[in-house]
Amino acid sequence: MTWNEDGGRLPEEFLTPGTSSFTDFLAAHRPELLSTRRVLPDGVAAAPDRVPHGTTILALTFRDGVLIAGDRRATMGNLIAQRDLEKVHPADDHTAVAFAGTVGLALDLVKLYQVELTHFEKIEGVAMTLDGKARRLAGMIRQNLGQAMQGLAVVPLLTGYDAAAPEGREGRIFSFDVAGGLYEKTDFHAEGSGSPYARGALKKLFRPGMDRREAALAALQALYDAADDDSATGGPDLNRRIFPIVSVITEDGFERLPEPETEALSRDMVEQRGNRPDGPNAAP
Repeated sequence: MTWNEDGGRLPEEFLTPGTSSFTDFLAAHRPELLSTRRVLPDGVAAAPDRVPHGTTILALTFRDGVLIAGDRRATMGNLIAQRDLEKVHPADDHTAVAFAGTVGLALDLVKLYQVELTHFEKIEGVAMTLDGKARRLAGMIRQNLGQAMQGLAVVPLLTGYDAAAPEGREGRIFSFDVAGGLYEKTDFHAEGSGSPYARGALKKLFRPGMDRREAALAALQALYDAADDDSATGGPDLNRRIFPIVSVITEDGFERLPEPETEALSRDMVEQRGNRPDGPNAAP
């Protein structure tokens, strides 16, 4: 017989063999805890100026793996709701997820996804493959489709280091649409309101085989360009010392670049922009 910490017997659902998906477990036994499945009443839609939204996120591969980054701004209509939002999070040791869209739902989704991967590994005894992680996240996004159609969309970006991939392609990037469509991207990608400008900058700056510093600078340049043309994207805030979040995933695992490193790179970039406001030219 199994007992909980209070000395009482665990509910029957904890003792019954079932799925390795924590999300499916909640859906079967405590569906009210799944914020991604709550739909607004008929005829009700979310007002875009009343719900904080996260904006630009991006990822690119580099010599040792993959880099993922995001600006820090959240907006409500024409208002800045938050200046220091964290949009990039580790999902497990070799996977990271960033989000654009409705902040409250996105943060819940990230936390649920982290538990989903941990639960699978504990139940199955092995870690999920990177392709499996991408499909699992796609399924979770699909569950939010009802709310997405009412204006509460979440658009994540998934990156990971895949030791089973061919040499030189271990860093992988996956994007999603609001219906749970799954797309693997090559080299780089961006999501969010500033993504067209970020992708344009990355198209100019990306080159295979970049080292970590070069990749981080390319990401910061792309976020700067996005902030230059998209009011919902925040660039480096030198006065408040708020800088984009930049993280890398390599064979050694997930690492968020230390704040002093990100600050130094951001200040160097802003100084360079003083001489060349439109940013660096494409690499020859």
